[in-house]
Amino acid sequence: MWKFKRLWASLCGLAAPFAAALALASPAVAKPPIWIVRDGDSEVVLFGSIHVLPPGLKWRPAALDKALTRADDLWFELPIDPASEVETAQIAAAKGYLPQGQSLAALLAPATQARLAKACQALDVDPRLIDRLEPWFAEVVLASAQFRDQGAYADAGVEKTLAASAPASAQRRAFETPAQQIEMFDAAPRAAQIASLEESLVELDSDPHAYEHLLAAWMRGDVRALDREALAPLRKAAPDIYERLVTARNAAWTRTLDARLKGKGRTVVVVGVGHLIGPGGVPARLRALGYSVQGP
Repeated sequence: MWKFKRLWASLCGLAAPFAAALALASPAVAKPPIWIVRDGDSEVVLFGSIHVLPPGLKWRPAALDKALTRADDLWFELPIDPASEVETAQIAAAKGYLPQGQSLAALLAPATQARLAKACQALDVDPRLIDRLEPWFAEVVLASAQFRDQGAYADAGVEKTLAASAPASAQRRAFETPAQQIEMFDAAPRAAQIASLEESLVELDSDPHAYEHLLAAWMRGDVRALDREALAPLRKAAPDIYERLVTARNAAWTRTLDARLKGKGRTVVVVGVGHLIGPGGVPARLRALGYSVQGP
């Protein structure tokens, strides 16, 4: 759940009361982090998103809405449309299952097996289904179940909301395809996948409010807390996966945006907030290339 809990939530009832509780705890004016990158004839506004949110949460900063009204193009990590969702589900189903005769439980230490059984029971997930999945896909399923349990959904998340409400004049673009993104998970070393799953299962016991802490930090624009909540656990638990899912992608996206800035026009970029913070984040990389970057 490092990617989906930390980066998504860094990467789906209870919704109404959960949203109400967050509203009471949130600042009067939401300040999710925004960076503005400029050169002589172009501007890129970088907005760090939370991919799953409780319905009704008031998170949209005025600066983002203003940028969207003027944007020539709007970039997401993936295309935000029904066809891409179907493609993602199909590829995940094709790649996310263990070979016949293998089981997830057999790959795990006894203590991790016990935590996995406990998580399935707590989140009402069929353990027989989980036992057939690759470790990375098991995390996806468990994370989705936990988000639902906490009243947070992709349909209320930043990307879905902005894709539906941004002006039609802003051309929708994407940094990656569904196949490319799933390959990053599926091709990760098995040992790294298991290490990440183990860390996530420990977190379920030790820090059941991790998503709430992450969301509160995002709402107040606290980039240090976001780094602590979203990135530090993955850097420690699975450095190979951190390199694959964060560092390498940040570098690739920076190259794309560097090329865009060498043209002219106004661009809005909406990607998981974990990709924008810290010395390896996209804003810092663009600043190192000599661009003017304003932001936290």
